[in-house]
Amino acid sequence: MLDREHVEDLLAKVGYIADPQLAMAIAMMDRLERPLLLEGDAGVGKTQVAISLAESLGRKLIRLQCYEGLDFSNAIYEWNYQRQILAIKILENDDLDAAQKESHIFSEDFLLKRPLLQAILEDEPPVLLIDEVDRADEEFEAYLLEVLSGYQISIPEFGTIKAKTIPYVVLTSNGTRELSDALRRRCLYNFVDYPNEEAELRILKAHYPDIDKVLAGQVVRFIQALRHEDLFKKPGIAETLDWAAALIGLNVTRIESQGKSLHQSLMCVLKTRSDRDAIGPEYAQMIAEKVA
Repeated sequence: MLDREHVEDLLAKVGYIADPQLAMAIAMMDRLERPLLLEGDAGVGKTQVAISLAESLGRKLIRLQCYEGLDFSNAIYEWNYQRQILAIKILENDDLDAAQKESHIFSEDFLLKRPLLQAILEDEPPVLLIDEVDRADEEFEAYLLEVLSGYQISIPEFGTIKAKTIPYVVLTSNGTRELSDALRRRCLYNFVDYPNEEAELRILKAHYPDIDKVLAGQVVRFIQALRHEDLFKKPGIAETLDWAAALIGLNVTRIESQGKSLHQSLMCVLKTRSDRDAIGPEYAQMIAEKVA
């Protein structure tokens, strides 16, 4: 069983700095064998929680990327129709009755395992990431609830498949639509916010331990300042890391001394035209001098 301190240590070793509340949620997910729903803005590191958890535990990561129109055939299973047709032709001259032939072509050999089915058939509990579940239709949630409620999947032609092991299930949502009460009741819950300055500095140093101490502080304070601006897409943790890597590669040690090249380097951070226009060269320089 995992406890909060153990989770924090495990994730820190692979570069993910988890706050105590998130670490406790992951520990409870392990202890109660319940899915964990993570909500928060895009870019705060929700998806990375599952990736880092899989890496830290040495477990397989199985990812289901949700989208509008996602159905059970892409998420759970489907039959390999081409192989079934071929098998039917091969069996035409065999001395088998119809029931035996049907049993053969609807056996596991012809079953294409999609992420949800694959996750419950692993010998060791994998980490199942159901990413951006809010992008899927409400109908898909009904399929999902069967899996998450009993960790089993019913296949009409084959029967009910029960889980060999209970996966670590992490669902993420950006809040593009409200999730059903039934799904929320089934899950543990944690809201993931942008890290504060101290936590983001720890994240940056975990990924780039040799970064200049002053530069690291300036990068984090600059990004923190940008998040208080009225931007269409606020920079996430990935943008912080990308920008720091770019500045290190350019041998920058102080951002306030970069002049026009400072704004040019913000292509790593500002990802829309409106945000680039809002944070022009002069304004970027002003922020850089303020956080220096």
